[in-house]
Amino acid sequence: MSALEELEQAVGQVAGQVGGAVVGIGRGWGRGSGVVVADGRIVTNAHNLRGDQVTVVFADGRAATGQVQGVDVDGDLAVVAVDTAGATPVSWADEGSSLAVGAVVFALANPGGRLRITAGMVSSVDRAFRGPRGRRIAGSIEHTAPLARGSSGGPVVNRAGQLVGLNTHRLGEGFYLALPADAELRRRIDGLARGESPTRPRLGVGIAPAGVARKLRRAVGLPEREGLLVRVVEEGSPAHAAGVEAGDLIVSVDGQPVTDADQLYAALDRVTGQRLALGIVRGVDERTVTVSFGPEAPRDVGSA
Repeated sequence: MSALEELEQAVGQVAGQVGGAVVGIGRGWGRGSGVVVADGRIVTNAHNLRGDQVTVVFADGRAATGQVQGVDVDGDLAVVAVDTAGATPVSWADEGSSLAVGAVVFALANPGGRLRITAGMVSSVDRAFRGPRGRRIAGSIEHTAPLARGSSGGPVVNRAGQLVGLNTHRLGEGFYLALPADAELRRRIDGLARGESPTRPRLGVGIAPAGVARKLRRAVGLPEREGLLVRVVEEGSPAHAAGVEAGDLIVSVDGQPVTDADQLYAALDRVTGQRLALGIVRGVDERTVTVSFGPEAPRDVGSA
């Protein structure tokens, strides 16, 4: 049997084994894809959703309305409850098994209600990328299986048709990143299915990278200073209530310097009470403002 015949056979086997579990998210061409992981439960990317309900299109063309059970926007993962009508859930790869560079994988998607399967190989492991609202997502799998628009949230499987990843982020140049289907992903899915959506304190600001801040300060004749430039402040947010303004430079959180977005997110994740001290530079003046996270303050997953 030639290599092409072997590939054709493998694709056919994967289609028969996994295709029924792959769904489309949204009507028409759709916003993305998803995969049935249990009776009445599908998993997809959080960025594919636009509310508490979503249209789910199955491989046989049937459409049903699903109810979002849990969302982790920062981790780009969501669980939807829907009548799967007997669709066979995807099988997970054995715990402890790991993908090595060069391993053959198959990516499946269902944009617009049409099953798509492509083949590729693992090109890198333990990659990182930014989630929908800027937080760093580490540990992803990079592969070369070509994917069309609307494929995010679909499964990546091995030659045995077992789930090894969830497509999440397109790199361009023919590469895609997938969340690894490991014990941690199972734990997160189980928590979301119970309605345990992660909540994290957030300031309610949009920030520019440190390099941009340095250039802008230099352009207006201000001394260079490491920090994060506030581009916009969300009205009614904790930062807005504390008096933070667009153009401020965030230089510290609770006395600890911050020079990049990851440090800021890490500082926010360490917040255990309802207040933090934010060091800002406005023009040439440095000051500290107190940001409060009361019961009414936004603590949903989101931008900084």
